[in-house]
This record gives sequence, structure tokens and C-alpha cells, in this order.
Amino acid sequence: MSSALVTGASSGIGREIARTLAPMVDSLIISGRREEPLRDLEKELIGVVDVKVVIADLSTESGVDFLIEEAGELDILVNNAGYGLYGRVADQDPDKLLGIVDVNIRALTKLGHHHSTSMRMRGKGKILNVASIAAFQPGPGLAVYCASKAYVLSLSRAMSAELKGSGVTVTALCPGYVETGFQSTSGMKLTGVEIWSSLPAKSVAKKAVRAMMKGRREVIPGMINRFIPMFARILPIRIQLIIVKASLMMR
Repeated sequence: MSSALVTGASSGIGREIARTLAPMVDSLIISGRREEPLRDLEKELIGVVDVKVVIADLSTESGVDFLIEEAGELDILVNNAGYGLYGRVADQDPDKLLGIVDVNIRALTKLGHHHSTSMRMRGKGKILNVASIAAFQPGPGLAVYCASKAYVLSLSRAMSAELKGSGVTVTALCPGYVETGFQSTSGMKLTGVEIWSSLPAKSVAKKAVRAMMKGRREVIPGMINRFIPMFARILPIRIQLIIVKASLMMR
């Protein structure tokens, strides 16, 4: 029997990862805050996999603990839940900013710690952490989001090295602009970047699951996106900040 958990499965990349994983596992737990879209996905996947819906708010410690209890022992963990807010840090509601930290960092870390410990004891398991291409540079206008994704990437790389030889692998997914609800949720504005670099969530999910199954340390979907880490290494921070501010229409 193989079991998987996908957080943030109500929409976007998480939803497509759940669909991709369904025929590959015996049981699938899909989690999120919004019950209706999760129930719709449950109906879709019944007959393909034994599916369980867990409604949990990962911005709270009790929500994370509840999900850990309900999920039980896992073979695959997909830490996809996360969000961002567009605008200057000084202009944002501090509670909402800290909510990003709670979901993108705190919940991911606790779930990763709990399940990697269990997986290592059994000598097998796979973890997929959804970072972002934003992890490679600071992001004026999405400062806390970009910083949180830099944490996810750094943590994933370190855990991948720590768990090498244990039978447990950790993969970081670093997508660029994806056709999901993130833009409307965050309030982010774009300057045409979606025209030449956007990818459908389904394509990103398939590439992510394939990389996870192969035990790759990280995956960056999209040819254009693969150049961004290189630019982040060679361009001065001053230039990176100018480029990101312009791309996000930050004034």
C-alpha cells in the first residue's frame, strides 16, 4: 500500500498534482481550507484511488497538527499549500504577512520534519516541496513571498543532502508564472510576462511528479525559467531589484 498527501489541493498546481498522483498510489489525502472544491476533486478521483478529504487551515498550529493526525503514515508528501500578497511590506497588514510565513514556512517545515522522520525510519519516502522561481532573487512587491520561497528552496536542498542514502528523497519544484489563481489572490500585476513564460498547471504538475519519482533534488519547468537562477548568480543585486520591480509594476 502506498499513500500520498497533497496540501493546497483545492486549486492550481496542487489540484493537478493530486490528479497526476491518483493513479500512482493506493490512497490519496487531499487537503486545503475550502471544502467545496476539494469535494469536487474527491468525486472526480473516486474510482481511481481511495481518496480522503481533510479540511485544515495550515496557518494555525492546530490545523497542522490536525492534518498530521488525519494523514497518518505517508509514502509521499507534497507540500504545496502557500500564498503571497502583492504590495510594499510597510503597506501590508502584519497579520496577513505573518500568515504567509505560517503557511509557506512554518507548516511546510513541521510537515516535512514529521514525515521525513517517519520515512527515514522505514527507509523509503518522497517529499515534494513547492518553492518558486521567485526563490532565486529578492522580490520588491512580493517581498515576504519571495523570501519564504527562498527558505523552501534552501531547506529542500539541505534536507536532500541530509537524507541521501536513507531511501528518502526531497525535491524542490520551482515554477515560474503558472496559470492558477495566485495572481488574483495576491493582487499581483504583470507586464506581459505571462505571454512568453506561462505554463499550464497540468504541465507543471506532471514535470514535478516525474522529478519527484526520480528523486531529483529540484526541477524548474519551462526553458525560459531555467535561465533565471543563472542570472541571479551573475547579476548584481541592484540590477535584479530593478528588473523585478519593473516586471511586477512596483512603483
